[in-house]
Amino acid sequence: MNFINKLERKIGKYAIQNLSLCLIICYGFGYAINFVNADFINFLTLNPARILHGEIWRIFTWVLVPPDSFDLFTLIMLYFYYSIGTSLERTWGTFYYNLYIFSGMLFTLIGSFVLYACMSAGLTGTEYIAYFGVEMGFMAVSRLFSTYYINMSIFLAFAATFPEVQVLLMFIIPLKVKWLGIVDGVLLAYSFLFGGVVTKFVIGSSLLSFGVFFLLTRNLSHLSPKQIKRRTNYKRQVKQATGITKHKCAICGRTEQDSPDLEFRFCSKCEGNYEYCQEHLFTHTHVKR
Repeated sequence: MNFINKLERKIGKYAIQNLSLCLIICYGFGYAINFVNADFINFLTLNPARILHGEIWRIFTWVLVPPDSFDLFTLIMLYFYYSIGTSLERTWGTFYYNLYIFSGMLFTLIGSFVLYACMSAGLTGTEYIAYFGVEMGFMAVSRLFSTYYINMSIFLAFAATFPEVQVLLMFIIPLKVKWLGIVDGVLLAYSFLFGGVVTKFVIGSSLLSFGVFFLLTRNLSHLSPKQIKRRTNYKRQVKQATGITKHKCAICGRTEQDSPDLEFRFCSKCEGNYEYCQEHLFTHTHVKR
């Protein structure tokens, strides 16, 4: 946790806000490409063999590969993942949510290279390799390395963070999210144990971020909604008890105690240390001595 906190202080300002929407937009580009030329999507997949041959763009473009079908069910699921992803981002914070998603992508990328190395060394293989060789065989399974299981990890994280939230299964049956999370976890474990070699690598690498991230953050208990509310109330009470203000607008006189979300800045054109709130920073008359 100390390492993650230090990392947030250094690069937290570069975190991408509304990352869930960005992922859905990537899917939109993928569906558009698939509609125009379905074969072109094969040039975007996560294929280590082609990456090692100079097709570096595949390191990034594989996130554009969408689910196979595009129908009403897909739209509903994308909206569902957008909703739970946004809830996690608001609860955890933008940096933690970015770290969770990008770590899943990084593990998926590493997993694909490890699988390719094992296939090349003859340590494992599939029926595709027997007929087409390592490079062509991996091309046949490269589309399996997608963000599908990363989205599944988002749902598992949501179920672990909001276990008591109730959703309507099939829009009719009310169920708590924790039970759906347990069912999904069991199904994923079954697919991992009884699936093929490629399936094991895809599921294992994509969901590794869930285990590692929750282990490092101790189940994100410090980022739960109740804990965040308790921490916010504590800070507010401390400020009210001390009565000490660090910022005060030279025009309206408001402080951070009056408006906790208000931002304050010093004016570089005023002669002297005059601080203004965001509403008066660009509208005040500059002070000249």
